[in-house]
Amino acid sequence: MTDHIARLDHVVLWVRDPLAAADFYEKAVGMEAVRLAEFAAGEVPFPSVRVNDETILDLMPLSFAERMTMLPGSADSAGHPVNHVCLSLPRGDFDALLSRLAQHSVPMSDLAHGSFGARGKATRSFYFRDPDGNVFEARHYD
Repeated sequence: MTDHIARLDHVVLWVRDPLAAADFYEKAVGMEAVRLAEFAAGEVPFPSVRVNDETILDLMPLSFAERMTMLPGSADSAGHPVNHVCLSLPRGDFDALLSRLAQHSVPMSDLAHGSFGARGKATRSFYFRDPDGNVFEARHYD
């Protein structure tokens, strides 16, 4: 997928029991579980549910809060319903965002490569915060 529009890639939700949450989203909401067998087998850290072809909800175990070290204070989001929101951008828009955030002295994480999202593994991604403390991830796949 290489059209050049911004999209919502995934939202990470803190959940007490990822299997129970996946069961709810599958049965009550009608979303398809993603990586559920892999999570149950201990092969991946969390399962997801598919919102549509381009968007998933990650069901992050609340017990992982202390592992959230991508930005100082990220673990403080534990107990809030949303961990972070991910924006999927075309490569040029991703690079422009990096530049704009740097120009405004917005703290950012290091670049990551190959992190899992709604469309597979991203080429590059990074994290930043808005002025209210909400954590965002930006990524591109191309």
